[in-house]
Amino acid sequence: MIGTRPASIGRIGKTLAHIAVTATLLSIFTPTGALADAGFKRWVASFRPVALSSGITPTTFNRAFAGVTAHDPVVLEKARYQPEFTAPVWDYIDNRVNENSISVGQAQARQWSPWLARIEKRFGVPRGILLAIWSMESNYGEILKRDEVMRDAIRSLATLAYADKARAKYARTQLIAAMKILQTGDIDRGHLTGSWAGALGHTQFIPTSYQAYAVDIDADGKRDIWTSVPDALATAANLLHKNGWEPGQTWGYEVVLPAGRKIPAGSRTLAEWQSLGVVRANGKPFPRGSQKATLKTPDGRGGPAFLLTKNFFVIKRYNNADKYALGVGLLADRISGYPGLVQDWNRPFTPISMKEREELQQHLQTLGYYDGNIDGKIGETSRKAIEAFQQRNGISPDGHPSKEVLSVLRRR
Repeated sequence: MIGTRPASIGRIGKTLAHIAVTATLLSIFTPTGALADAGFKRWVASFRPVALSSGITPTTFNRAFAGVTAHDPVVLEKARYQPEFTAPVWDYIDNRVNENSISVGQAQARQWSPWLARIEKRFGVPRGILLAIWSMESNYGEILKRDEVMRDAIRSLATLAYADKARAKYARTQLIAAMKILQTGDIDRGHLTGSWAGALGHTQFIPTSYQAYAVDIDADGKRDIWTSVPDALATAANLLHKNGWEPGQTWGYEVVLPAGRKIPAGSRTLAEWQSLGVVRANGKPFPRGSQKATLKTPDGRGGPAFLLTKNFFVIKRYNNADKYALGVGLLADRISGYPGLVQDWNRPFTPISMKEREELQQHLQTLGYYDGNIDGKIGETSRKAIEAFQQRNGISPDGHPSKEVLSVLRRR
């Protein structure tokens, strides 16, 4: 019945989850699962001479693969979903640039101020950008504390090399690099953890990037991006610096496009853009008319528009996605005390704050629809819970965390 509490949904969800876990365990011990593990073991054995020919010692290889006897199915599941390329831009930004990430970033700026000043002086990258990257990559290190998120980097990369054809070449290269990190002694085997794709530490460096850019700024003899925040932030700064970061320059400007006029694409100087009727959204003049910038409208003509400078594209050397670089830039500005966007995103619903999103998740959990974290971040689990609630209450099941849905939940 519409509006009634679905008392059985939570129990059904737990039963389904139990069935799924049971099926997974059975797959490991049934002949099919046994064959898969045997295939993985054969792959590891075949990879050994490749690793040794690349400079990995037999001792390091044995240490790396000690206890790694099966591939990681969670890694393959996560490989199928990358929000930088699938989520709508407003959804991606809302989950990463919000009152929580801003306030925590400002607190971290105060806590690490002396180190940030030292890093800025050495590499020329502003602290706001570094703090935003730290937030985007690991929620200021919080995900490193979550066992359900962090994976064994060796097992993750070996899984991708063994079972993911699209990423096999990448994974083999990164696996050898990860073993070289282990071989140098910068990290011990028990702490060589990372994301499903093998990204490491507070600032989530893939192993080859770690080799190229890792910095021991705290001078303890180890380039430790897992437990040393200064090393992690300096490593991020070094990557941007070596890829052409222009000190003293912004990543971009929010702009307003002239009404009823088609604006050509391409890269032009800010003075040329201004001559075409493109002006800053805050009404201020462009500080350097000779600086080149590229126009992007990630949410269409009716959403916010941006003129993006070279530094925006340097950020993309960290993660080659416009949404990612935009998220870093917008969050960096807010951490640094600048106001938010003048033109809001074209969300197909009335948005709510992060605290209201947490409240929404709490209501859904109480009603038995949701069993995830109460963190205000609207991922796939939250959207499915919202959709289920909407369906049972006569609301179009779009899965959006809207004020309208929250209002209905508050009445339950």
